[in-house]
Amino acid sequence: MRILLASGAAALALAAASVVPGVPLGAAAPQQAQAADSGKSTLTVAVAQSVDSLSPFLAQKLLSTSVSRLMYDFLTNYDPKDNHAVPGLATKWEPSADKLTWTYTIRSNSKWSDGQQATAEDAAWTFNKIMTDEGAAQSNGSFVTNFKKVTAPSPTKLVIELKEPQATMAALDVPIVPKHVWEKVGDFSKFNNDTKFPIVGNGPFILTDYKVDQYVKLKANKDFWRGSPKFDEVVFKTYKDQDAAVAALRKGEVSFVAGSPALTPAQAASLKGDENIKVNEGPGRRFFALATNPGAQTKDGKKFGNGNKALLDQKVRQALFLSIDRKTIIDKVFQGHAVEGKGYIPPRFSAYYWQPSASQTLGYDPAKAAQLLDQAGYKLKGDQRVGKDGKPLDLRILCHATDPNDKAIGKYLKEWWGKLGIGLKVDCLDDVSVPWYAGEYDLAFDGWSVNPDPDFVLGIHTCAALPTKAKASAATDNFICDKKYDGLYKKQLAEYDTAKRADIVKQMQSWMYDSGYMNIIAYPNAVEAYRTDQIKSITTMPEAAGNIYGQDGYWSWWSAVPAGSGSDADSDSGSSSTGIIIGIVAVVVVLAVGGFLITRRRRTTADDRE
Repeated sequence: MRILLASGAAALALAAASVVPGVPLGAAAPQQAQAADSGKSTLTVAVAQSVDSLSPFLAQKLLSTSVSRLMYDFLTNYDPKDNHAVPGLATKWEPSADKLTWTYTIRSNSKWSDGQQATAEDAAWTFNKIMTDEGAAQSNGSFVTNFKKVTAPSPTKLVIELKEPQATMAALDVPIVPKHVWEKVGDFSKFNNDTKFPIVGNGPFILTDYKVDQYVKLKANKDFWRGSPKFDEVVFKTYKDQDAAVAALRKGEVSFVAGSPALTPAQAASLKGDENIKVNEGPGRRFFALATNPGAQTKDGKKFGNGNKALLDQKVRQALFLSIDRKTIIDKVFQGHAVEGKGYIPPRFSAYYWQPSASQTLGYDPAKAAQLLDQAGYKLKGDQRVGKDGKPLDLRILCHATDPNDKAIGKYLKEWWGKLGIGLKVDCLDDVSVPWYAGEYDLAFDGWSVNPDPDFVLGIHTCAALPTKAKASAATDNFICDKKYDGLYKKQLAEYDTAKRADIVKQMQSWMYDSGYMNIIAYPNAVEAYRTDQIKSITTMPEAAGNIYGQDGYWSWWSAVPAGSGSDADSDSGSSSTGIIIGIVAVVVVLAVGGFLITRRRRTTADDRE
């Protein structure tokens, strides 16, 4: 699913427009989230990110995958209290003694919105389509590469046979679609699921309308087996200007805004203390990174793109990272609303969090960076670094135009690298996906939102994630392909012992850090805001300090209670909690009850790549 981020420092980003259907932009809106003409309660979420596809087989941006979670049920969900696996479309799941065969009991009280029963056959068809159709495997192919066979012996029984043990079988983060609708689709690589509305689904909401770069509208599924949402409608409305989105929140034109990918310190400060507005901040689940282009290539090894060959040298990559002052970025750009970056997994997930040793750390050291550049053959000639071919060392970096952090950090990099004799061009684009997929970049601001189980976000750096043909969309982050890393990835996936698996994941992070392919600059906090006169209560995850937008599940929008509602009571969540369920992050993965995945994002705003 696939965050970034690319979505880069892949970006959730929220920003934009009218809370209430029928109320024009700029006009005063009712103080409760209700449309004047219909009396419907509407929760409008301002988003800065575009939808890449409404097809769950293609969706990779955070906004798109978040919408998929609302439209379609998954086999399992994650308890917002402690992240253990709870029933979704499956009511229970059991492995065989050798853990190579998993049997799921499919619930009998889930129906598609066109009235047909949701069955195990729908799930089997979904997985088999991903296993056999390359076009359908774009977003979720990594989940089924180890699958040997998937069958549905009965309407309530799903059986998945594996080639090797797989530690994520209680967390198959794949939307299950209705076979009777999707079997009519021809080319899955081109079908965006946006030709007929309402779209048939069985999730907590039903998608009723969509306009490119304008809005996505969903109505509450009154027949959802877990219970109907409290809001009649949820609207994700696109608004590219963050400040305008904040202004819209202040005027009551939107119910919720999270920024791009978070509110800036100035925006958050301007909202604090405002009547009827609550600013929510907590430790983030994402990282903000600088990614290098190690040489774009296809699965069969065909090179493409025009990445600077200087970055094929580890010394050059490490020199760049040694000349980045992370503390200055935390203090000046994030203004304290972030933690200094180290390992690939954010500290919020302590079981997998890794830090380099003192001798391994690539701290801020411009002098050492200069030495490495000299050793790599890029000597100073005047005020420029020049290679053995006589060409100056000039680099390009992809920047997300909607993310102010990219632009601010780009200025610092230009200054710091300029002192070393390296030229830098900062290319800020509304959509960085085109040059990214084409391998036509040197560096890029990157980012992913990570969930407790790191499998997916680790998998995007494997050789299997590379595109099958040049410039094609693929699961890869930045074309990394290394046999040692691949070996560790395969080993962690098959390891059921949580402590041993965590150790392998830390070895992978150590390799990634030393390689210099990914420089984790910061772990930004989640900073967002909503109107309390429109939203009475809403689930954060975790409870003490958690996020609302971009959760691993549908809890926030499903649980939200309209202001003026007579009760806070929610329908049964299927977990041990009642009422509005709030979660904390589990620090271990227990296969029988858990295993958690990543929401993926692609590459338009900083948190796209998910």
